Amino acid sequence: MLEMRNIVFGILVVFFAVLSCRTGDEDLQKIDQILDIYMKNGSGRDLLHQKKDQTYFTYSMNDVFGIKDISPVSSSLRATADSTLFIEYIAGARRIGVDTLDPNNKTYRSLIAISLVKRLNNTIQDTINDTMRIEYRMTPSVFEVSKVYYNDTLRFTKTAGSPNVVTIVK
Repeated sequence: MLEMRNIVFGILVVFFAVLSCRTGDEDLQKIDQILDIYMKNGSGRDLLHQKKDQTYFTYSMNDVFGIKDISPVSSSLRATADSTLFIEYIAGARRIGVDTLDPNNKTYRSLIAISLVKRLNNTIQDTINDTMRIEYRMTPSVFEVSKVYYNDTLRFTKTAGSPNVVTIVK
């Protein structure tokens, strides 16, 4: 009797293992949520270089919809081949459902407070507080950044196949 249970259990384990190994591209959802944020002045100069005057010495990002008042959002400062710096934001801010009635086309939103510390002659000059609203679109085939607003001004709209690059001119 015990042997029969072991055989039945073994058959069930193999059956569920085979069932879970289904492959079907139609079940895959593409996730495209990495956001590259460039900060430049009116003449195109990089404002994230810490070693230059009139640039932002440091920055921080806080999730406005976070569970706590201070809910830091992780990001990293990256550089292109020509040493232009940009903020890479992958994920971390809480997403609130805006339009979730249609299961095949949902919209979510994150709101991030950005604090930029400016310096002049190696001393802190000013702290600038801005906001960035990120809107996401989710369908059965894709979850992606669809729009980015910086201080309530539309700065980015997703184009199929292109990277999510936002340039803020200050």
